[in-house]
Amino acid sequence: MNIVINPDLKAYIDPLTPEEHESLERSLLTEGCRDALVLWGDVLVDGHNRYGICQKHGLPFQTVQNTRFQSMEDVHLWMIDQHLGRRSVSDFQRGVLALRKREIVAERRAAALAAADPAPAPAGHDAAATSPEPAPEPLNSREAIARAARLSSSQVVMIEKIRKQAAPELVAAVKSGTISLNAAAAVASLPAEEQVAAAIAGKDELKQAAKRVRDARRKPPREETMEQASDAAPDIVVALQQRVAELTAENAALRQQVAELSARL
Repeated sequence: MNIVINPDLKAYIDPLTPEEHESLERSLLTEGCRDALVLWGDVLVDGHNRYGICQKHGLPFQTVQNTRFQSMEDVHLWMIDQHLGRRSVSDFQRGVLALRKREIVAERRAAALAAADPAPAPAGHDAAATSPEPAPEPLNSREAIARAARLSSSQVVMIEKIRKQAAPELVAAVKSGTISLNAAAAVASLPAEEQVAAAIAGKDELKQAAKRVRDARRKPPREETMEQASDAAPDIVVALQQRVAELTAENAALRQQVAELSARL
């Protein structure tokens, strides 16, 4: 049977660690490939790692067709949802998948609107038979993306920044767990050549680069103190003015009392 590996789909598949691959290989050699590979036509949708091991050792396997797919976009969305539901997928990868889902859904909805024909259907035309499948609900806010990816909105913001600004070497460091999301978002603010240099230097240099970025964002203590004093100055002036007014009133009252006592004497 001719099975096609679509390179676009491999972007949704996290590579196994050497230990995970060895464990899966050992299981397949001992027990065989018990779960069927999922296909859409001749395109492999689910079971890429099992397929590779079976091919390597000449092991038999079964396949099953998923007949619900109508397009490659359906396949992409299905794979994204499958990975979003897995605990083993990293926070960064879940965020990237949710953002990609937002893009696919937005593209599908735009295409559906563009293809919509406002003209009346000809006699005998069955509109229900040709109407496109309704698109999934759009992920049109960071909160919706965060819910889909089981992340916080602040994590989604960091992932968006890394996705847009990070050099490939920095992205690889995030995927491998060498650097945290927070630190990677900070390093992504640097020029690309500095990001690459830090990523090549390793974990410690990435941490130092993130610290330098954060320190640069903080104002020097003296500058902060001067600004705080400047901000507080108007309040101090108002308070002093009020106190002067109170003392002036008290002084006037005392003068009045002295005058009254003098008159009685």
